[in-house]
Amino acid sequence: RSLPLTRLLLHGDMDHYIQRSICFVLGVICLQHTFANSLATNKFPPAPMSSLPMDKLANHANSYASAHGVQVERRNEKGGSYYECAPISLLPNAYPRSAFNLAKKLAGPYNELVDRVSRDSAFLQKALGGGVSDQDPYTAKLLELYNKIYVDDADYGKFARVADRLGIHRSDYMLTSSGKGGEYQPKQVELNTIASSFAGLSASVADLHRFLTKRYKDELGEFLEHNKKVAGDQGGESTDEEDGVPVNPTMTCLPQAFNAAHEQYKTRFLSQDNKDTKTVPVVLFVVQEGETNTVDQRKLEFALFENHGIPVVRMSLTAAHTQLEVDESTGALYIVDQNESSSTVRQEVSVVYFRAGYAPTDYPDGMDGIEWQAREKMEISRATKSPCLGFHLSGTKKVQQELASHGVLENYFPNPEESSTVELMRSTFAGLYSLGDDADEETYDAVKKVLSGKEGNYVLKPQREGGGYNTYGKDIAKKLKENVVESTEGLQLSKELGEFILMERLFPPHQESILLRAGLVEGHGDSISELGCFGTVVTSHDGEVLHNEYGGFILRTKFSGVDEGGVAAGFATLSSPYLC
Repeated sequence: RSLPLTRLLLHGDMDHYIQRSICFVLGVICLQHTFANSLATNKFPPAPMSSLPMDKLANHANSYASAHGVQVERRNEKGGSYYECAPISLLPNAYPRSAFNLAKKLAGPYNELVDRVSRDSAFLQKALGGGVSDQDPYTAKLLELYNKIYVDDADYGKFARVADRLGIHRSDYMLTSSGKGGEYQPKQVELNTIASSFAGLSASVADLHRFLTKRYKDELGEFLEHNKKVAGDQGGESTDEEDGVPVNPTMTCLPQAFNAAHEQYKTRFLSQDNKDTKTVPVVLFVVQEGETNTVDQRKLEFALFENHGIPVVRMSLTAAHTQLEVDESTGALYIVDQNESSSTVRQEVSVVYFRAGYAPTDYPDGMDGIEWQAREKMEISRATKSPCLGFHLSGTKKVQQELASHGVLENYFPNPEESSTVELMRSTFAGLYSLGDDADEETYDAVKKVLSGKEGNYVLKPQREGGGYNTYGKDIAKKLKENVVESTEGLQLSKELGEFILMERLFPPHQESILLRAGLVEGHGDSISELGCFGTVVTSHDGEVLHNEYGGFILRTKFSGVDEGGVAAGFATLSSPYLC
């Protein structure tokens, strides 16, 4: 309920004293709400807070954030910008080591799954070409371009079809209980294949939490031990590792993947064009105009140059329409600019990395406008795309639901030695139900439960990324009642539901957290967390896996009364797992 006020705090030139006053009031409200909720939902009493040196912790966190770039950019009414502490959890959240290691182990298989699905045009057409495309013009446009470039016109897509592919993926999980007295198991919330953010900031937040838990080890001991019990700590796996925040390798792993794709491009194409292989093409970051998560992106940009000597150029989709061109004879993608002497400067692009383009709002000129034209121009080139259209489509919610259907996942891992991998992947699937023409009895049973008052056990999801799009609680029941007809022959689902999937809602353990926004304590109380595991993959045009690795992690924490979970969207904060 305090989110509108919280968002107000993060924008504009509000007086600093007023900011602190409002934050204090919000903190009291959050504390009252979450304390009551904790008593109602947890079998554990509230965590001990009185022994925490709160002022010292917050002061150190803000100082560390400033010194290490744990920041987000904000814009003021005068058109300028400033930087402030990113939304963070003051302390890490306990997380079972076994669940963390399972998510980490599955990063590679999920990378391969995305690549294999991206090449199966018949499956993508079947999954997305019916009710989803009929009701969702954005997904329909992506599928239209995919078919145009990779399926229908061999000559038009000839350069794209020989391009390599780079995936920077993130599989997100929530813990759920395996049963009374059982351990918590990770269940997949979604698999992100475009603009998977916060790799840069999450590494720094992990460093911050490791510093705080060591610097104030004695003062934090009781608090951390309490949260470990809430998270189901039963002694953990048999390991020599101590409990604590692991090193987050995102700023090593992601640049390595970019470098692998970049070097592969140079090897394949620069010598083919009789160019000096010492020539350094650039990596193009496609970003949103008015982007505020710039520090996270810049951390990756700077690591690419510092670790591998690869320069980055940033550009919006709108600007790309006039500043990019494709060589008609080679398929090379060039950035075209004018220097101070009015001479044309052309920079070849090895990799296109999309941090924009994942939502309809990134294409303001309309379905046939200049942003879509720019997206198509980049896609038809020989440059490596992250993601290519196939990877992008493979991360949609409908594809996630289809892959969970009986026998579908097995089609992509047919070898007997892969059966154990399939079993592990299936163990992370939550209940997923189609609301389109392919709805089955399990879907109808789930819809009946929603209509009978059990809507709190489900989430309604469209084909969108970025946070803020899902439907919860009474709003699900309202949506379904408006689009479901009950008759003697059973349930009939309206075509308007075709773009959605229904997902089992997950209920992770509640832990005590202290959340900071704009460097101020927003409040403390009951919270839940979501783990994201990055995976990086580079594949050739014909499907050879050239690079496939786990790429680090992110943990997002929010107060338990908040439904959505996006950090950039203003719902959650960045945290770290305290493995136990």
